[in-house]
Formats: sequence, structure tokens, C-alpha cells
Amino acid sequence: MGSYQEHVLDGASAVDLVVALYDGMIRFLGAAGDAVDRGDTDGRRAAVKRALDIIIHLQARLRMDVGGRPAQALSEFYTSIFAQILQASQSASRAKFDHTIGCIKNVREAWRQVAKDPVVNPAPLQIASPARLEGQTEFTAQDYAAESSVGMRWNA
Repeated sequence: MGSYQEHVLDGASAVDLVVALYDGMIRFLGAAGDAVDRGDTDGRRAAVKRALDIIIHLQARLRMDVGGRPAQALSEFYTSIFAQILQASQSASRAKFDHTIGCIKNVREAWRQVAKDPVVNPAPLQIASPARLEGQTEFTAQDYAAESSVGMRWNA
């Protein structure tokens, strides 16, 4: 991953990271479909492996004890997507890859809606402007109003 992309993700919330993982799955499955069109078996397999790695990671991060029914629904979704990816790869079917991408995009859109909710996805750390702090000798709680979400564990 390029340094710009790494920098962008440094300040991302847990929900933003989930959306980024979905984007990665979509990108890799698109690459797998392109590889099918080119007849590139090795390229298809490499792209499929990357997409499956993401699914495995997402599945492993689910906390059934905390997430309840939504976590169970996501687990079932990930299991289904995993199977669809394997079927698309085995049959080298662009149409099956495209269908799987469509399914992932639907759930990704739901995550994007969650990302817009400030209660669930708080704003990144706000840095006080130098003009406001001019002449200030002590920092107040307001200067640290929002806590950074970097490193927070996320649960579904």
C-alpha cells in the first residue's frame, strides 16, 4: 500500500476501516473478473486470494457475544460471499464475480450509512487552531473534545 493510502487510514475510524475493506474486496473481485476476461488463471487466483483474505479477516473480527443478531447476520453474509467467490473462481465466471460484487456493494452502502452517524462513528481528533490558543497558558477539556478512534477495537 502506498504511503498516501497508509496515511489516510491512520486517522480512520473502525467503521471507515470496514468500508475500506469492502472497497478492497470490490477492487480485487473486479480484478479477478478482468483476469477471467484475459484468460489469466494466475491473476484470477491471486485476486481471489486477496478477496478471501479480507472475508476471513472480517469474519474473525466479529464478536458474537457483543454483536448479537447483527453479528450473526454478518457472519452468514461473509460465509455466503466466501462460497460465491469460490464458485466464481472455480467456474472462471465474470458474471458470478459481478454478482458477488453487487452483493458486497449493497452491504458496503449500509456500512457507509453507519459511517455517517456521528454517534457510531465519531469525528477524528480535532486540533485546536493556533489563533484560538494564542495567549492561552493552559489547555482545557474543550481543547481535547474528541478522542481519536485510532486503535479502538470495533465490534459488529
